[in-house]
Amino acid sequence: MKNISNVFWISVAIVVAAVIFGVAAPTSFEEITGNIQSFITSAFGWYYLILVTIIVIFCLFLIFSPVGAIRLGKPDEKPEYSNTSWFAMLFSAGMGIGLVFWGAAEPLSHYITPPLAEGATNAAQKEAMRYTFFHWGIHAWGIYALVALALAYFNFRKGEPGLISATLKPVLGKKAMEGILGTIIDVLAVFATVVGVATTLGFGAAQINGGLAYLFGIPINFFVQFIIIAIVTVLFMISAWSGLSKGIKYLSNANMILALALFLLMFIAGPTILILDMFTDSVGGYIQNLIQMSFRIAPLNEEHRSWINGWTIFYWAWWISWSPFVGIFIARVSRGRTIREFIIGVLLAPALVSFLWFATFGTSAVEVQKEGNVDLSQFATEEVLFAIFNESSLAIILSIVAIILVSTFFITSADSATFVLGMQTSYGSLTPTNSVKLTWGILQSTVALILLYSGGLQALQNALIAAAFPFSIIMVLMMVSLFRALTKEKKELGLYLKPKPRKKAETPQR
Repeated sequence: MKNISNVFWISVAIVVAAVIFGVAAPTSFEEITGNIQSFITSAFGWYYLILVTIIVIFCLFLIFSPVGAIRLGKPDEKPEYSNTSWFAMLFSAGMGIGLVFWGAAEPLSHYITPPLAEGATNAAQKEAMRYTFFHWGIHAWGIYALVALALAYFNFRKGEPGLISATLKPVLGKKAMEGILGTIIDVLAVFATVVGVATTLGFGAAQINGGLAYLFGIPINFFVQFIIIAIVTVLFMISAWSGLSKGIKYLSNANMILALALFLLMFIAGPTILILDMFTDSVGGYIQNLIQMSFRIAPLNEEHRSWINGWTIFYWAWWISWSPFVGIFIARVSRGRTIREFIIGVLLAPALVSFLWFATFGTSAVEVQKEGNVDLSQFATEEVLFAIFNESSLAIILSIVAIILVSTFFITSADSATFVLGMQTSYGSLTPTNSVKLTWGILQSTVALILLYSGGLQALQNALIAAAFPFSIIMVLMMVSLFRALTKEKKELGLYLKPKPRKKAETPQR
């Protein structure tokens, strides 16, 4: 137990206390988290919008900066994983279940209740795709990229432990980060990770339940979701036991194959030409309206502001709460890459794939709704995808592939989270013990169950926003710390866009 830090015991105590409270008083738990969520979104919505936009600008700046040539490791170090495996792992950990859960449901929701346009119109359909791209595009991946880059830089370049607190030494000092303040920061990161992952596991269990209900008539209730989470917990713990290079790597590659299969099946079965047209038009609309969407908060319109709170602010909080987990995991698998290669890979490639995914599933959902054979709005979010499949000739195949994909994404996310939580609570060790990973695996599944029990998906969303807020402040400090460290190293290495002009030697008189 020597390699287990105080962060482990404090974090476990806090999580267990939250679990006990959720079991003993589920109604009070939902009410308290709901009040916190309401306060944060109404009082600090502007803060989330500005912060996330600044993070994106900072990441884009680093791509074109001379520091982009700095390698995350030794100068001659090569990447540990191939580009394919690297992309598969960061994508599975970073989005995973979310893409399948929201792929059809979010564009459909925006089409019926758009942020600005009249509902169920062509203008609403275009707006729906544009805002979906916005929520899953470079802003989301910019949050992940910042945390991951800071961790990878200080860990592999500067030899610091793989802890959030270690990235803040240039700002807050070595003594503070190795003392009580550093412990508090790492505990916040662990708690945000547990709640963020538990929320997504709750979404995953609900969607697997929805798929089973559609295929086999199994009821949608807490008991069924309990069984699903219990089974998946056993599976991801077996994977976690096998280690990073085996379990997570193989599962991530399997995820990409299954995701590609589901994507191609839907692309072929859906309105193919319209999907391509909507993708092209929506990318253009996204780029054209990016600045306006980034700062839109509707201060004088309560209805529009409510929509922003429920979608944009929720998503920014979701990505922030996931950033310690995804950031540490992406950092761990990105050793040997240059900063420029890292940011381009993390920021742009997954965003493009997300756009293709939502264009395919979102357009298909809206077209099914337009045809009028079935009203998709009557279905719960986790059932929408399967309701769309039911209108296709490939219904059974699509549904089975989707359930398997959600399950493997579920296992990969939970598996990755146990590794990251173990790392954060073992002094940043790159090889946390199986006992620590087992503890966190059981706890995060328990939290997911408690959140579902205490109020379903609404309680999950409330808890998510509450957990993200304190970590957002840490992210501001991480950005400042990384900028200072990179600026210092740029001077030491003499990195400039153009070489500094030498002083001209005096011309001798003839």
